[in-house]
Amino acid sequence: MSDQSKISGLTNDLHAPLSAHEALVESDRCYFCYDAPCVTACPTGIDIPLFIRQIKTANPKGAAKTIFDENIFGGMCARVCPTETLCEQKCVRQEGEEKPVLIGQLQRYATDTLMATGKQPYTRKAHSGRRVAVVGAGPAGLACAHRLSLHGHEVTVFEAKAKSGGLNEFGIASYKTVDNFAQKEIDYILSIGGIDVQHGKMLGKDITLENLKNDFDAIFIGVGLAGVNQLGIEGENLSGVDNAVEFIATLRQSEQPASLAVGQQVVVIGGGMTAIDAAIQSKMLGADQVSVVYRRDQSNMNASVYEQELAQKNGVMLRTNLQPVRLSGSNGKVTTATFEHTESAGGSVTATGSTIDIACDQVLVAIGQTFNPDALPTSLSDTLLQSSKRFQVDEAGRTPDPKIWAGGDCVTGGEDLTVTAVQHGKLAAESIHRSLESAHG
Repeated sequence: MSDQSKISGLTNDLHAPLSAHEALVESDRCYFCYDAPCVTACPTGIDIPLFIRQIKTANPKGAAKTIFDENIFGGMCARVCPTETLCEQKCVRQEGEEKPVLIGQLQRYATDTLMATGKQPYTRKAHSGRRVAVVGAGPAGLACAHRLSLHGHEVTVFEAKAKSGGLNEFGIASYKTVDNFAQKEIDYILSIGGIDVQHGKMLGKDITLENLKNDFDAIFIGVGLAGVNQLGIEGENLSGVDNAVEFIATLRQSEQPASLAVGQQVVVIGGGMTAIDAAIQSKMLGADQVSVVYRRDQSNMNASVYEQELAQKNGVMLRTNLQPVRLSGSNGKVTTATFEHTESAGGSVTATGSTIDIACDQVLVAIGQTFNPDALPTSLSDTLLQSSKRFQVDEAGRTPDPKIWAGGDCVTGGEDLTVTAVQHGKLAAESIHRSLESAHG
């Protein structure tokens, strides 16, 4: 595969944006249901019939405002949300075996139209005199910061990495968010004002919760999941065995992605969207054979049916009911992955004792991430964390410490979805605002 072919595969939009005419035609397919099931299926509760009606009446900027009122990351979510399992799955158009209204693409059309003007649809309230610290500049943290800024609070965001965005910047496939859109969206969000982002500030190293509690009126923690799950098998330290999230992050941050080395026989272990993204990008970079290997059957994969089919269309083989038992190599380099056949039924996985070897020169591990509690002081760790070693919060994101809120993947029950993290940040911001208003009369 030529370098140009690689670059094209990684930088071409997964879906071409709708033209104004295409958006009008698609919006006309909506029934504008009362008590629309698509709204219930949206984690952020966007009024989908309303914004589609606004597009239909040639008001895409008004549609974008309707979207941003509930989801300030509406542009990214339009690109990366699994709409096929959320809002579009509930579209009543599907009852007659029709295809659903293309809600995600209509959302992108609206938000892109407004963002292209560079104008914020919001004006901050007068300065409240209160200061809030946000730890983590991912979707949860920035959604929280934006909503707090709207209420007139001054927000300081502390981010460990050199760039903001969290998984939007470091963990989502290049072909889903081309043209540096993640950073453009962040710039747009921050243009509301009142938000100071400080990079290179790691919790537990450069900043501490004790100091933040002394210096700020409230704290929101949206640090995501910094740790990664290990296979726990022989050979996982061999050269060529890499973390899939780091593989995607390296690719996303590379100025010359086509020059990145990739194996010719790649095995990706896992069944979620990260596994699919890593596999497709490996194929786009020129790998001859790419297999996604999952320990349960295909119907239990966390990746949606759409994502699975996308992988297969790109030449990726899906191999299921196989669990890793050993990685072998030569001269310190991985050459073979050994898997045991399994049977999955009733939610359990049973090993059969029969094994199979898959030749490989690169293994990408995508079996989930973990929260690292080491940054928390012992005095707060037991109070803030549950047995899952994630933050325990109420429905508004408040922890047992009355001054600390949390959201995103680092909370108990958190999901690896941008849209869910945004909702956590939004709800926490409203809770923080109510608390500050109450405390200060």
